Amino acid sequence: MAKIMLVDDELSIKMAVEMIITDAGYSFCYAADGLQALAVFEKEQPDLVILDVMMAKLNGFEVCRRIREAGSKVPIIILSAKGDIVDKSIGFNAGADDYVVKPFSPEELLLRVEAQLRRQQWRVIPLNDTDIYTSGDLEIDFKRHDVKINGHAVDLTPKEFDILSYLALHPGVVFSKEQLQEYVWGENYTGELTSIAVFVRKIREKIENDPSKPKYLLTVWGIGYKFFKE
Repeated sequence: MAKIMLVDDELSIKMAVEMIITDAGYSFCYAADGLQALAVFEKEQPDLVILDVMMAKLNGFEVCRRIREAGSKVPIIILSAKGDIVDKSIGFNAGADDYVVKPFSPEELLLRVEAQLRRQQWRVIPLNDTDIYTSGDLEIDFKRHDVKINGHAVDLTPKEFDILSYLALHPGVVFSKEQLQEYVWGENYTGELTSIAVFVRKIREKIENDPSKPKYLLTVWGIGYKFFKE
């Protein structure tokens, strides 16, 4: 049974999410603020975190960042009343995997949770039965979920790794935003396609010498993205 952790200082949200999660058969744990969240996360070791942004003591973006800095790859869904692209960019940059805007429907939240749990179970199958893929200065270790550029480790979020790996395993093949969205999040994902563009931009900032002139992760205008293998 997967354990879902909610971090939110609104009692009404806590009651609603707990009902959604437990009715679906999952275990539930809770923290009321950012500092408490870090302690509860360490103790409970949840399989997924639903994280509010605006909280006392420590905001959700900082909690997300600290969880990632500690090395955890647990799926994190940001829950916020703000829905503009700037806030989403901050959340994804902090290491979040998805973003749900309040108010939300129980069905939507549950779909997002289940999609993230499915993706957490995903393991990419490399070409030629090798664990390590190289292209120029880029090295992808599929078994360890590690990426290096010029021998230096690159800190990718789980979703960033999924997108890069999928494109790298199909060099030269153009994938639309819809196809990448369905592959990485699952066919029931209901998020915005702009999320893909945000993820691609963040990957480029981490693996490209000049993100404005990418060498590996290329845009095919009007269609989508492809990976160029040297």
